Amino acid sequence: MMKRLALLITLYTGVFASVHAQDFGLSFSYFLPRNGDFSTPISPFSISGIGIDLNRYIALETGASLYRMSGLNLKDLPFESRDALLGPNFTILVPAELVLQLQGSKVEFDIKGGGFFFVGFANKLNYGNLDRAIRRAEGWQVANSEFSFKNHPGFGFQGGAELTVFVTSQIGVSLEATYYSGDAKFPLTGTYIGGNDTIESRNADFSDARIDFSGLEFSVGLIFSQSNRAPARRRR
Repeated sequence: MMKRLALLITLYTGVFASVHAQDFGLSFSYFLPRNGDFSTPISPFSISGIGIDLNRYIALETGASLYRMSGLNLKDLPFESRDALLGPNFTILVPAELVLQLQGSKVEFDIKGGGFFFVGFANKLNYGNLDRAIRRAEGWQVANSEFSFKNHPGFGFQGGAELTVFVTSQIGVSLEATYYSGDAKFPLTGTYIGGNDTIESRNADFSDARIDFSGLEFSVGLIFSQSNRAPARRRR
């Protein structure tokens, strides 16, 4: 499955890059999810800034990233946790953005907003954090759980900004920050046991559980322009 997904991403990004990309670059991205663990994309399966200019000031962009998520949280459970309950896993993220471009001779400032699609695979539950959350909710000294789950793709909204400063006519440095807010169905069913002086066993059906894909992504990159600062979409 990993090979097929990698091939799809490579084909997808390669086709769009050959059609639209005029500026090329290299960037490093970092994702800090809400109540989750610090994560990074898997190189070279991360590409962004592919799109078309509708005019000098407005553009459409997309891309694709394969993330190795260290940990994400789950929401809409009968208890809460500030620690990641899901992970590690792999997540494919595909954004669709409308970009407002404010360009100067050596500086470009882009304001971005839109939606995104994501899907995780090779998911694992973090039973250590999950059992601790159940233990706190039940007021028990010990707890041990076993769950099965169903994975679904998710959607959300995003917004952010990118600042690019060109140190020469063809080389620039970019700084970007994007906030994501989305979720995906992730129903859990299973059992858990635990207690204090006596041990209890309970069935659990958390059919409303969802993956909480909310957090802030930071990117730092170098841009190599082929157009002597003519407006162009960039591939990183």
